[in-house]
Amino acid sequence: MKDLFSVAGKVALVTGGSRGIGLMIARGLVENGVKTYISSRSIEACDEAVAELALYGDCITIPADLSQTDEIERLAGEITAREDKLHILVNNAGAAWGARIGEVPEIGWDKVMDLNAKSLFFLTQALLPPLEAAGTSDDPARLINIGSVDGLAIPKLETYSYPASKAAVHHLTRVLAHQLGRRNITVNAIAPGPFESKMMDYTLTNFRDDIESTLPRGRLGTPEDIAGTVIYLSSRAGAYTTGVVLPVDGGSLVASELWRT
Repeated sequence: MKDLFSVAGKVALVTGGSRGIGLMIARGLVENGVKTYISSRSIEACDEAVAELALYGDCITIPADLSQTDEIERLAGEITAREDKLHILVNNAGAAWGARIGEVPEIGWDKVMDLNAKSLFFLTQALLPPLEAAGTSDDPARLINIGSVDGLAIPKLETYSYPASKAAVHHLTRVLAHQLGRRNITVNAIAPGPFESKMMDYTLTNFRDDIESTLPRGRLGTPEDIAGTVIYLSSRAGAYTTGVVLPVDGGSLVASELWRT
């Protein structure tokens, strides 16, 4: 039991790992002994993140723009060239687009849906070999998709493609869990509520007090909240959990009706 939540010695890839929730997850893994690759489209942001995380453990950056198919293939190729086994894949890279219903452009819709759902699937597809190589019956490989509470409830702000894309992530998680379970890969999604991140800047700048006042926990999420959930799902403690969409939201879903009023 003393090693129930240990992830030491594993290898992970965290997409969108240079900032926000992705960086929180990456740091939690690195600090707990996971060799962690991070990727995002910004080389500078990746370098800054690695400079920070290397103080705590083994962290490597492979910048890639996952909105591009050839970049997905390149990232997967670099991972498989360096690692025979990939124990943890955290699909966190994502985008959002807010606009009034009559002002949503096709390019904005496609950007969000493609990165949040399409790219997630094709990166997973490309990394199946090292995931399968890592998984065993007792200790499967872990695929963790980062969804959102906006994919479970109706958001207050006018964002259309974002909640649709995250609902797609949640259901794709269930489909993949069904298909990959017998291949010793568990598949789960985390649906974060309000955390400090670049994507949440506008919302928190304008509605932070309202959000915090209606959250049952009374505060935003912390790095420990999200990293701890990933560590649970990645450890022996989470080996029998698959096909789950787990809200990590301070109770925002149970308060969502109140928040909208």
